[in-house]
Amino acid sequence: MSIPDATVEPRRIQLASEPPLVVGDLRIVPMLRRIAHADGREELVEPRVMQVLVALLKADGGVVSRDDLLESCWNGTIVGEDAIERVVGRIRRLAERFEGFRLETVTKVGYRLLSRAAPAAAAAGPSIVVLPFLNMSDDPQQTYFSDGMTEDVITDLSKVSALSVLARTTSFSLRDSSGAVPELAQRLGVSHVLEGSVRKAGGRVRVTAQLIDGATGAHLWAERYDRAVSDIFTLQDELSCAIVEALRLHLLPEERHAIEQRGTHHPVAYELYLLARRYYMNAGDFGELRQLEAIERLCRRAVTLDPDYAQAWSLIAAAQTALLCHLNLPADSGLEAIEHALALDPDQAEPHAIKARFLLVDGQTEAARREVDIALRLDRESPLVRSAAGRFFYVQREFAAAIPHLEFATAASDIWAAEGGLLLSSYCALGDAAGMRAAAQRVLTRAERWLERDYVSLSAIGCAVGALTVLGKVDRARALIERGLLIDPDNSRMRYNFACGLSACVGDYEMAIDLLEPVLANCAAGLIRHIASDPDLDPIREHPRFMAMVSAATTRLSLSPDDAEQSS
Repeated sequence: MSIPDATVEPRRIQLASEPPLVVGDLRIVPMLRRIAHADGREELVEPRVMQVLVALLKADGGVVSRDDLLESCWNGTIVGEDAIERVVGRIRRLAERFEGFRLETVTKVGYRLLSRAAPAAAAAGPSIVVLPFLNMSDDPQQTYFSDGMTEDVITDLSKVSALSVLARTTSFSLRDSSGAVPELAQRLGVSHVLEGSVRKAGGRVRVTAQLIDGATGAHLWAERYDRAVSDIFTLQDELSCAIVEALRLHLLPEERHAIEQRGTHHPVAYELYLLARRYYMNAGDFGELRQLEAIERLCRRAVTLDPDYAQAWSLIAAAQTALLCHLNLPADSGLEAIEHALALDPDQAEPHAIKARFLLVDGQTEAARREVDIALRLDRESPLVRSAAGRFFYVQREFAAAIPHLEFATAASDIWAAEGGLLLSSYCALGDAAGMRAAAQRVLTRAERWLERDYVSLSAIGCAVGALTVLGKVDRARALIERGLLIDPDNSRMRYNFACGLSACVGDYEMAIDLLEPVLANCAAGLIRHIASDPDLDPIREHPRFMAMVSAATTRLSLSPDDAEQSS
């Protein structure tokens, strides 16, 4: 005798304590809000979407009623039917994209997923997550150095074929995590956890590290290294090899050689690069002239000390390409630095990503697509690579393809609001109201955080305005517009961001066009190509004033009609 479907009892879903799940070729990590396919595709989803997905998966094919979802995912809060429908619609789109499950509506009862989820299987061999090393220096600004050490340990251990290492983005997302190590290891599906600290002062560096058994929480190995900063590379080699030995793994000769190969063996150049990279990851691509120029100066000094430092050349290229995209500078547009970095190390992913961005601005779409493909194949875990991929698909108006890359890039850094703005716009173009509002709140939070550090950051003001218009906080948006225009009425990127928000969300088309008029009168060709694809400007494309402005800019720049075909 068959038993009819029954609804399951609700249990509140706490993402931080949910273990990973496997659904066919999909691995779902609730605490990171990540869905990853075996073929390399992945997506970060909103917390509420992940909560509902986990609730449905844990029902194991059983029906989950709307009331149960409200209890387990909204903590019993009463919300409108449209709130649940938006989340369910998002899960349906995930099911279509990944094909690992199917969402079924049981009329007047609830929902169920036609798939069977199981706890993620432990890796066949040892696996490890490297938690961000703590900065124990008296100067909190030295965090860039401890983060650099963390990244280098992750890179070194990733070269060991017998060891599975969680990616940098996962590691740094755990910076403020708390709780027992066994619980963390279980949630992440790893057998070991590495934690440590760095203290740098007076020309010396002290590094401590502890390897912890993920099942028991027992310390398997611990060591302290106290060296001159000039010996930092020897210290890193010894640390990585000691971890491998503590895990009782056999290090192949070629793996030991790979660990010993570093981008530079000049300690001062290395430290300059770490500082510049930290600056870029946390702020550089906001497009602020002083920030981008500082990054370039730091790396120029690094390559003066070591002309063969490929990573430093790559970061020079990143800063120069950002200057080109946002400020129409410099004359060489970063191409020389890109080619120099690739000549030194063609297997670096980031120079390929930077080159893709340069080619895209230059109108070479297919060449840019090839570079994006190469960069993603070489390193899908690089935020810079994922940012470039997201920007590429955005400009091609392939918004569904852009979203997972932009979600990844924004999640990888506390303050990448520029990518957050593109993410917001992508959700808006797809008509995903829930995704749009969630992205807007994240963009606003990060822009406000940046404004706490720099009250007159015009790029942050521009991003905040876009988010506020989406959230319906128009008065606050107009107040920020007024502030920004008082600070610097000639800032083209800020004016452009203001215009996008007013056009797409407020419907103040005349003010949007007023803001764009001086921008189009002085812009470079790259902006005309971007305008042609920007969905935020779709409402004003047929406006006579806007059409005339685009036509005048196209003539001034001697562009072909194809360069602005969607703008007029």
